[in-house]
Amino acid sequence: MPLEFREDTVCLTQTCGAEDALALADWLSQTVLPKADLGECTHLHAALLQTLLAYKPAVSVEPVDSFLARWILPVLSRQP
Repeated sequence: MPLEFREDTVCLTQTCGAEDALALADWLSQTVLPKADLGECTHLHAALLQTLLAYKPAVSVEPVDSFLARWILPVLSRQP
């Protein structure tokens, strides 16, 4: 499963598709001060990106994937 929910951190691994957006939104809406671990993520569907942008979790582990690190991490990191 591409999403692993822990106490206050969601780990996104490998290819995270649109079908995971609802589960992510549910978890983020119920978690106080959520964090996102993107270290093992290799593909992030736009639906998940939009969910992360809406709920603004802190990024606890930056993605190793060069595309995500260059283009997605800055967008997630500059949120207030």
